[in-house]
Amino acid sequence: EAANQNSINNPEILHSWKSNSLPLRFWVNFIKNPDFIFDVNKTPTTDSCLSVIAQTFMDSCSLNENILGKDSPSSKLLFAKDIPLYRQLVLQYYSNIQQLPQVTDQELNYHLQQLSSQHAGEFDSLVALKE
Repeated sequence: EAANQNSINNPEILHSWKSNSLPLRFWVNFIKNPDFIFDVNKTPTTDSCLSVIAQTFMDSCSLNENILGKDSPSSKLLFAKDIPLYRQLVLQYYSNIQQLPQVTDQELNYHLQQLSSQHAGEFDSLVALKE
């Protein structure tokens, strides 16, 4: 809808905007930093593994083909044969979302209020401030 209002018709720009808005800015951050949401210590080995997974996710959301060769990092080569399938899954995901009915502001506010009410007593802001 926003693209139509701004006369943006280039499919690559639309795909990049979709990828940057949620998957790359939100999910990659949590994949690489599980300690943001879980009380866990991230070892260097775990950090390296999560970085490979995050990079694979980022490559899957990209329309650009990465040309890999013998000098490419092993982390890129690890999932290279799977990236085309993952890209198709991302495209299908965006297509499925586009087919869904639009959610109104009232519906969104209602569901967020319900969620907030369900978890009202679970968070202690004073403990969070002390961390």
